[in-house]
Amino acid sequence: MSPPEPVEAADFSASEMMIVAAARELAGRHVCFVGVGLPNIAVNLAKLTVATDLELVYEAGVFGARPARLPLSIGDPTIVTRATAVTSMFELFGFYLQGGLIDVGFLGAAQIDRFGNINSTVIGDYAHPTTRLPGSGGACEIAINAREVFVIMRQSRRSFVQRIDFRTSPGNLGGADGARIRREQGWLGAGPSVVITDLGVYHFDAGGVMRLDSLHPGVTLEDVQGKMAWQPAVADRLIETAPPTAEELRLVRDVLDTEGIYTR
Repeated sequence: MSPPEPVEAADFSASEMMIVAAARELAGRHVCFVGVGLPNIAVNLAKLTVATDLELVYEAGVFGARPARLPLSIGDPTIVTRATAVTSMFELFGFYLQGGLIDVGFLGAAQIDRFGNINSTVIGDYAHPTTRLPGSGGACEIAINAREVFVIMRQSRRSFVQRIDFRTSPGNLGGADGARIRREQGWLGAGPSVVITDLGVYHFDAGGVMRLDSLHPGVTLEDVQGKMAWQPAVADRLIETAPPTAEELRLVRDVLDTEGIYTR
């Protein structure tokens, strides 16, 4: 069998590249706690490609979801279609998430720092913010209890910051001591392991610091450096992300996001 045919960079958007890269990172995972938006498309793409046995868990209380279409929110009735179990949110968080049964929690963020700490609460001073964001929802509990955390977000100097304005969801806290602090607090999860942006893919080094491992096609290291507030750690062997295949793009465009709401 011949390998999948890649497409030219001009034939896919930055959002599509981000979704495809995120989906590929889920290979080998089995249970994923996911929200709506970009994480939702990435996880559903993974289920159709590299992780066909992946069980999708939604905050509303649904385990083993097989939505008939892309959910518009965690309260969208399509989430329960063909689900393995529908429970209360209390049972889902108490027995599944805090029970250590979630492999990956997939989160978005408004701000992130080099240690993977996430802000989705406010921009600016908490008492008098310039922007009030949706808040944690279940994100903090997911960040603490999922075995690992994936983050997908667009990158800019406003989102990749030296110091987040509010720590909604803990990452590696202050660095190398993060793992020790997490153990002392009794948190089940190991913290963030992957950050996928519209520019590249990051993993974390032994010191708990985000490291750039892959640049998306057409992106330069200078592009990345210009859209973050710190000097990034870079892999010794910085590679180019493999572009989407024609089949991956077909699934994104014709099956998962037919109106291009998230991928334009």
